[in-house]
Amino acid sequence: MAAVEAPMPGFSFENCQRNKFLEKMGYKTPTAYKTGTTIAGIIYKDGVVLGADTRATEDTVVADKNCSKIHYLADNMYCCGAGTAADTEMTTQMIASQLELHKLNTGRTPRVTTANRLLKQMLFRYQGHISAALVLGGVDVTGPHLYSIHPHGSTDKLPYVTMGSGSLAAMATFEDRFKPNMEKAEAMKLVRDAIAAGIFNDLGSGSNVDLCVITKDKVEYLRPFDEANIKGKREGNYGFKRGTTAILSTEVKKIPFDIVSTQVVTSRSDSAMDTA
Repeated sequence: MAAVEAPMPGFSFENCQRNKFLEKMGYKTPTAYKTGTTIAGIIYKDGVVLGADTRATEDTVVADKNCSKIHYLADNMYCCGAGTAADTEMTTQMIASQLELHKLNTGRTPRVTTANRLLKQMLFRYQGHISAALVLGGVDVTGPHLYSIHPHGSTDKLPYVTMGSGSLAAMATFEDRFKPNMEKAEAMKLVRDAIAAGIFNDLGSGSNVDLCVITKDKVEYLRPFDEANIKGKREGNYGFKRGTTAILSTEVKKIPFDIVSTQVVTSRSDSAMDTA
C-alpha cells in the first residue's frame, strides 16, 4: 500500500486558478448577497445582555417586520444571528440539539465555550457558505461569556461585540458609553441604544428592539423590549372638497369599437350522464 503524502504547508490557491479557468469558459462568478441586521451584546455586573433588531429583508423588500433573531441554545445561553435567516435558524437549532445531548451525557450544564467550539467548527467546515454571523452569550460555572462568531469560523471573546450591517453604528455607541461592571438597567439601556443606532443608520435594520438578559439564576427574554422608531400621527386633514381646484377644460373622446359575442356550448357524453 502506497504511503499517503502529507499536504504542503501554507495556503492553497488552487481554487483561484480554477475560478479564472471557469471565467474564461464563460461561467459567471457568484455575486455577493447583502444582508441586513444589527445584533449586539455586552457583559455587565451580573451576566450578559443580548440585543437585536427585528427586520428581515429580501433584497430591497422588507419581508418580515417582527423577525426573532435571538435564538435558544441552552437554558443558560442564547445566540443572536445575522445573515441569511434560514442559515442562522438551522445552525442554532443543530447546535442546540448537540448541547442537549452533551448535557444528558455528562449530567452537567454545558459551558459557553463548548457552544462556541461547536459553532466555529461547523461554520469553518463549510468555508463561509453558511451565511451565519453570530453573537453568543451566556453564563456558566466560570462566569459570564460573550463571543462573536464569523461565517468562516473565526471567533472573538470580548466584553462587548456587534455583528451585522448595522454593527458599526452599534459599536460606536458601545465605545462611547461602555464601562466594566455596569448595573442591569444601565446595561439594558446601552444595548437598546446600540441597536437603535443600527436601526436609524442602516436600511437593513429596523422595527423593534429585542433584548435577552442572562444571569446565573434566570433568563429574561424581552420581546419586544422597545419600539425604536415610533410612527408619527398625521397632524392635519389632507382631504379636499370637490371644487377646491378649478377645472380649466374638459374633453371627452369617443373610441369606436366592435362587440363580438361568442357562445360556448358544452355537452356531456352518455356515459358521463349515466354515472352522474
